[in-house]
Amino acid sequence: MSNLNGFNANNVEPAADFDPIPAAKYLAVITNSEFKPTKNGSGNYLELTFQVIEGQYKNRLLWARLNLDHQNETTAKISRGQLSAICKAVGVLTPKDSAELHNLPLMINVKLKKRNDTGELVNEIKGYSAKETAPIQTINPAAKGVAPWKR
Repeated sequence: MSNLNGFNANNVEPAADFDPIPAAKYLAVITNSEFKPTKNGSGNYLELTFQVIEGQYKNRLLWARLNLDHQNETTAKISRGQLSAICKAVGVLTPKDSAELHNLPLMINVKLKKRNDTGELVNEIKGYSAKETAPIQTINPAAKGVAPWKR
């Protein structure tokens, strides 16, 4: 047996369902970043944690792994391109540390894919873009006070 130190389930929200979220574009921020070694130890990847910040899936977490230090140059080039897209989306073009990318809103394009080992559907981030802004409505000064049918 293990001591649960007075845990009371009445004081804690139950864990949410972690099924993949639907494929779509979501407004998100990077909340954590960390370099980790690859499984075979031949390189490192930058793991980024994204948190959706609005809509039905607010607070859901998704991860991206950028193989910036990889023995396969094509893999590293793709990852550098993804990092470039993230940097441009958040407006930080020459970050010295990945923490400079944290808490800046950007759009992530989320897709669904099947895992090779289990066949289970999982989320994968397939693209990054700048936060979408609402179009600014302007009034043509010449048209002010003129009925639409008289223009």
